This record gives sequence, C-alpha cells and structure tokens, in this order.
Amino acid sequence: MIQKGLAVVAALLFLVQSNPAVYGQSNHSASAPVNHTASTPASVAAVPHAQAAPPSRETSPAAAAGTPSASTAPGSPAASDCFGGSCDYQPPHITIATPAPAPAPWPWQERIAWGANIVLVVLGYIAILFALSLLRKIERQTRYGEAAAQAAQESAQAALTQAQAMLRAERPWILMSVRPSQNIENGFSVVATNRGRSPARILSTIDEIVSAVDEAHLSAKPEYRSQPVAPEDPMILLPGETTELLSFSRADVKRICESEERLARVEKWEEKIFLYGAVTYRDLATTDDAPAHESSWFCWYIHGRQKSGMVMAGSPAYNQHT
Repeated sequence: MIQKGLAVVAALLFLVQSNPAVYGQSNHSASAPVNHTASTPASVAAVPHAQAAPPSRETSPAAAAGTPSASTAPGSPAASDCFGGSCDYQPPHITIATPAPAPAPWPWQERIAWGANIVLVVLGYIAILFALSLLRKIERQTRYGEAAAQAAQESAQAALTQAQAMLRAERPWILMSVRPSQNIENGFSVVATNRGRSPARILSTIDEIVSAVDEAHLSAKPEYRSQPVAPEDPMILLPGETTELLSFSRADVKRICESEERLARVEKWEEKIFLYGAVTYRDLATTDDAPAHESSWFCWYIHGRQKSGMVMAGSPAYNQHT
C-alpha cells in the first residue's frame, strides 16, 4: 500500500512538472521565427522501490545541445540510470519551416517612374542614332564642299593661266636677229623686231664688244662698262616692225684690237670677237608704272682674211626674254 501511494505521488509530481514545459514550448514555437527543437519533459523524481514513469519522446533545446538539465544533473537518479535505458539514445528533432513572406505590392508611383525611365532610354537611343546620322551627312557634305572648292580653285587657276597666256600672246615681244649690211661690205647689223600683237615702246638699249679665246672665258652673266642709253626720240615698234640696234664690220675689228699682234690672233682664230647687249621696252597700252620687259642678245663675229660673218650664239644667261 505504501508503494502504491508513493507511485501516485510521483505521477502527480510528473504531471505538475511536465505541463509548464509543454506550455512554454507552445508559446516559444508560436513566437520564434526560426527553426527549433521540442523541449524535453522534466524527469521524475526517483523514489526507492517505486516504478518510474516512461520517458517522454520530446527533448528541450538544452538537452539537444548537450547541456545537462536539472533532471540530469550529476547525483540525480535519472543521470545514473538514464531512465532505465541506454544513455546513447538520441531523441528525434522536430523542425518547423517558416513560410516565405508574401511579396510586397508594387506602388503605382514606382511603376510610372520605371516606365518614364524606359521611355527616356528609348528616346535617348533614338536621339543618338539621329545625331550619328546627322554627323555622317555633315561629313559627306563637307567632303563634297571640299571637292567643289578644290574644283573651283583649279578652274580659277586654269582661267588665270589662260588669261595670262592671252596677255602674253597679245603683248609685244622684241626678238633680235643679225642681217648683212646693204651698204657696207662684210658689214652686219643687229636688228630688233616686234613679234608680238601690240605696239612696244623702247625705253633704253645697251651693248658691249669684247674679245676672248672662247665663250668659256667670258663671265657667267653679261657685264657692261657703260650705262643703258635711252633713245633721243621715242622709239615705237608696231607689230612686225624692225629697227637697227648695232652695226659691225671689218673696219671695226682694227679699232677693237688696238694692235697688230692682237689683230693677227683674231685673224688666226686664236681669239674671237663677241658682241652682246640688251633692249628694254614696255607695252604701249600699259601705264608708266607697269613693269618693263627686257630682251638680251649675243653674237659671234667670225673674222676671215677676206670674208667675215656674224651669227647668234651665247648661253641662256646672255639670251633672256622677259
């Protein structure tokens, strides 16, 4: 009878201790958002010669983590015999999955802002394409303009060249030549002829007579011992008209040589007699401040024992036409 009374008292104590644990577990499960394990019931106090209640299948978080509870503390009857079973017994775990939160609603202000951003991006892309197309057109037009300007410049240059050519063709051109004298035997004349298409007014003339072994012994450019001489009366040459500038004959050879020895060298062709000069003229239709033109000439007098001759010769430096 005493043992039965003790068993009833132990059962009442077990119920008293287990109800608060179950109540705490239910409250903790409802409030915690994370997964957790069930709590274990409190151990029943061991009474000598009394039958212990069977262990509960639920365990507390402290028991699952390996932390000794009050019922399994050292020295307690439950810690000594593990409720009459094996101490390696692992109670099952109960996991409660928290449901996924519902997506927040998309406000209409954010929808309008998103749509406006999309529209702005599309409009910006279209504007960039339009700008690139416009730049390509501008580049093509620039190339066309440069080509047109180059063509216009070439046309203007060609027109200027043609105009200059026409002016040169219409301007007077005075050229020199040698003619035999009709009055003096073995005499020759240097004459100027207007080969252009407009009248020319002669401004001045100059000439020089020298003797040298050959042309290589002359200076590179014409050198004169006198100054240009202007005609006493205005000298105008119409197109095709001719005027005499200088005459030379055998009688002038003795005057130039000044000695019989030098004359002998000229007769033996050891020395030669050269005549050169220039004439300055201007177009009659131009003003006085217009640039003047110049034509230079060079002749070689060939002196023989009985006959003589004169021919045009000389380097380009002695035969210039401007």
